[in-house]
Amino acid sequence: MNGIMLRIVADDKIPFLKGAFEEVARVKYLPGTAISKSDLTDADALIVRTRTLCNRELLEGTSIKFIASATIGFDHIDTDYCRSAGIQWTNAPGCNSSSVQQYLVSTLLYLANLSNLKLSKLTLGAVGVGNVGSKVARAAKALGMKVLLNDPPRQREEGAEEFVSLDHLLAHSHVVTLHVPLNTEGIDKTEGMVNDDFIRHMKKDSVLINTSRGGVVEESALLKGIREGILSDVVLDVFRNEPHIDPELLHAITLGTPHIAGYSLDGKANGTIMSVRAVSRFFHLGLDNWEPDGVPGPNPRELLADASQGILQEIVWDLFRVTYDVTADDQRLRGDPGSFEQQRGDYRPRREPAAYVVRLFQGYEEIRSLLEKLGFSVLSDYCA
Repeated sequence: MNGIMLRIVADDKIPFLKGAFEEVARVKYLPGTAISKSDLTDADALIVRTRTLCNRELLEGTSIKFIASATIGFDHIDTDYCRSAGIQWTNAPGCNSSSVQQYLVSTLLYLANLSNLKLSKLTLGAVGVGNVGSKVARAAKALGMKVLLNDPPRQREEGAEEFVSLDHLLAHSHVVTLHVPLNTEGIDKTEGMVNDDFIRHMKKDSVLINTSRGGVVEESALLKGIREGILSDVVLDVFRNEPHIDPELLHAITLGTPHIAGYSLDGKANGTIMSVRAVSRFFHLGLDNWEPDGVPGPNPRELLADASQGILQEIVWDLFRVTYDVTADDQRLRGDPGSFEQQRGDYRPRREPAAYVVRLFQGYEEIRSLLEKLGFSVLSDYCA
């Protein structure tokens, strides 16, 4: 920087970021939706989440050279404009994949308990098998589910052996979960992919879960599918017009949460780590191995699981109700839908299974193996 201190503008809700750059840069923290062109006039780098639209309107005429988004998605970045303007950018692929996996496992266990179903007798179809979809598929297999995978870009690159067509997946899956980017055009367009035709091809009384992007779903078609009984349960973490969500839709679905599936502290920290290191590499700041301080641990960290009487699925659900119960987030949103953005911004700390130690009483190898596949540390000396 020729002796001039680097200037950074950052979303003030990015966790653990404050203090990372202060010794090597001047940092201005602002609400993501309030970042404007005037804030970027003399800035070199921008660190954002999905709430900041990084397009020509925001960036033209500024001195921004690099954008880091602490998120998996990057549809809030106009990549064509950035390319034409010589602005480099990065996102954080996979940063919150384990968090979304945790959300999906909690959801599957809750729905199975609600309907008195055995997950081992059900088929899960994962549409989109990147970092997130792959982890969700592995967790579903660990829970004993049959898993079908649909990912046209990967299928074209890797061959058809591991993947099935979307029509086949919809016709044979009891649970369909979406993990796709929001593509607005092209052969892999996903915007509005869940429409009347998509839902008509699903099994009757099936479950649809969307933790990807709200724009992937046509919400009128979703309501119709619920009313016609094609969909027995719908779980939405994302909505088309969020933070302004349709109250009729929220009332109709089984679970609704304010775009927090990937919001574990672990996932947030990973996104921040990837962003800080990317900015460091680009500007040669010497923070290429930076890690945040003060990520709070869970309380309690050690959990006791009594496997002497219970059924495997029930034991796992008991643990998830302690470590992450998705219904608590659903209840908060239903209680005050208008505070969607506030609930997201002030989301309570949640740690992933890897932060916990499970002490098994009268445990057996099958449950120990399952808990470890879901991320928990298990004390083997408590296993019979």
